[in-house]
Amino acid sequence: MLQRAAELFPDEVVTTAHVRHIDLPGQAGRFALITLDNGFDHTKPTTFGPGSLAKLSEALDQVEREAAAGEIAAVGVTGKPFIFAVGADLKGVEVLKERSDAVAIGKGGHDVFKRIAALPVPSFAFYNGAAMGGGVEVGLHCTYRTVSSGVPAFSLPECFLGLVPGWGGCTLLPNLIGPQKAIQVVIENSLSQNKQLKGKQVFELGIADAIFEPADFLEQSLLWAASVLKGEIAVERPEIDRGEAWDQAVAHGRLIADSKVHGAAPAPYRALDIIAEAKDGDLQKGFDAEDEALADLIMSGELRSGLYAFNLVQKRAKRPAGAPDKSLARKVTKVGVVGAGLMASQLALLFARRLEVPVVLTDIDQERIDKGVGYVHGEIDKLLEKRRVGPDKANRLKALVTGSLDKAAAFGDADFVIEAVFEEMGVKQNVFAELEAVVSPEAVLATNTSSLSVTEMASKLQHPERVVGFHFFNPVAVLPLLEIVRGEKTDDASLATAFATARKLKKSAVLVKDAPAFVVNRVLTRFLGTVLGTIDEGTPIEVADRALEPLGLPMSPIVLLELVGPAVAHHVAGTLNAAFPDRFGVSENLGRVVKAGKRGIYTWASGKQEVDPEVAALFEVGTTVLTEEQVRDKALDAIAEEIHLMLEEGVVAEAQDVDLCLITGAGWPFHLGGITPYLDREGVSERVNGKPFLARGVASVPA
Repeated sequence: MLQRAAELFPDEVVTTAHVRHIDLPGQAGRFALITLDNGFDHTKPTTFGPGSLAKLSEALDQVEREAAAGEIAAVGVTGKPFIFAVGADLKGVEVLKERSDAVAIGKGGHDVFKRIAALPVPSFAFYNGAAMGGGVEVGLHCTYRTVSSGVPAFSLPECFLGLVPGWGGCTLLPNLIGPQKAIQVVIENSLSQNKQLKGKQVFELGIADAIFEPADFLEQSLLWAASVLKGEIAVERPEIDRGEAWDQAVAHGRLIADSKVHGAAPAPYRALDIIAEAKDGDLQKGFDAEDEALADLIMSGELRSGLYAFNLVQKRAKRPAGAPDKSLARKVTKVGVVGAGLMASQLALLFARRLEVPVVLTDIDQERIDKGVGYVHGEIDKLLEKRRVGPDKANRLKALVTGSLDKAAAFGDADFVIEAVFEEMGVKQNVFAELEAVVSPEAVLATNTSSLSVTEMASKLQHPERVVGFHFFNPVAVLPLLEIVRGEKTDDASLATAFATARKLKKSAVLVKDAPAFVVNRVLTRFLGTVLGTIDEGTPIEVADRALEPLGLPMSPIVLLELVGPAVAHHVAGTLNAAFPDRFGVSENLGRVVKAGKRGIYTWASGKQEVDPEVAALFEVGTTVLTEEQVRDKALDAIAEEIHLMLEEGVVAEAQDVDLCLITGAGWPFHLGGITPYLDREGVSERVNGKPFLARGVASVPA
């Protein structure tokens, strides 16, 4: 099986399994230590493909012989510096076309890992660094486990991608730490944007039996192993409740899955099915169920969409399409921020933390400036309280962020100045005119506009080539996307500086054309506008809002409206209506909500979500009532049409960039792959545009 799989994946970076022997202290015996290493440093983590599993199998051949001959007292598995192992090599999964090959991947991993559990001597996993997926699972097959307190990332992320932990994770983990804790790791953490455990949490959950400091982790782990072998340390694990508590944990897991993906992704439910079956402790039955689930999911569109999304975020985001040569970028040694409101203050904090250069805020009066600087200093104090920064670092960061009423003094030596003032063209043009008079000739002028034309904003300047769109998403600290907008006259040096700055800010930058509302806001406004349009025509709010649940979006359209803010949504709709009146409407009902000062359509006053009666009284609606399915079809058709038109206009280079924007800027689910794979899979692209967005095999099973 492994040989067949290896033939399908000739480009695998093979992980070797080196065996060395150590004489344990206190005459505890000879220890065979297997080190997993792919020959690269920590920047290329160790993975398991078919060739790697074969190498581990060869190492196990050797230690099996030694154990049978009485030459060794125990076997251990550890990783290269900073990395234990980060699971299956997903590049190999992408090339699979046949279900039988997918079954081979599952069975191949099980067959090798089970050999560790079957050794005639005790086995130890020493989690010395990052461990994910199959890396975690190989350790679960061992008799004992230690973990370094310095481990930064430990997880079973499979459900996040559209898989299940298929090499023992669903079966062994609940039998080790109980179903409730296992579901936290397999389901809850995975579906919470792939939340990682630290070394201390791994120990506290009971996954590891002992925890040691990184400096002498291997030495201490070997000493501990010696004590275990000599009987000086007895590892005690809590008894697992295999009664009603197990069923309750699984039921709770289904509620978590429902709240995260709303039934739209099969992987977490398949994982929960296996955990439910693991209750009787029959490991082989669990392994067989893992093989079948893996095979089904590997051949599913959801998994291929998840891998596509993973590659977008891990690869495409790091090499933005169309970005100028980075050698053209100018150095940024000081940043100016025009405005001191919440958005401007968030930007100031981000620039100070990531660039560690002076950041100066300006505004129309000292009170606003003081409030903005105070906000930044307060957020730094919170980081200090959480021990995210030390006292010295906190003091340095605070000293970097200041305010001034005098733009000339504040920005005269700044290399990068960004405005975050009111979203009105005249206001922004005036700000740029003032800035041009005081900044250096090479300073980049950036705008955080969410929908206005960068070209028009720069049109009255003597040097419009220095103006670039630099659109962040709220909350700034959380959402990774930066839409970098090239105006008609923006030069390569300014654009390259913007991309280099984005990289230092640790943001995912996407180059977008200077078109109304750019990417995310244009797609979301068309989507939201379509749903609001059905409400205006007579569909009940609750029906329209439930219509998109099958997509498993992070929030419903009406909750999204509240997050964005009715006033902002109404303003962007107006901008797009002016540009594309045939496709973008302006809801009079939403206008009434804004005029009434309402922050949303729902109220939670009674303890549950319901339409605010004061908002309901404002609405004037028609008599056309649609079903949820009709609303959904209408919204999806509208999105498919809009993305097709955006690609024809050249707003971004490819459909992949639309998906990257929605994933990183709007929290669109990984299991959808953004949006275009879903539209292709559901036949919407073909129905609306006459062709799919993506070629076969890009986010689907290859032909």
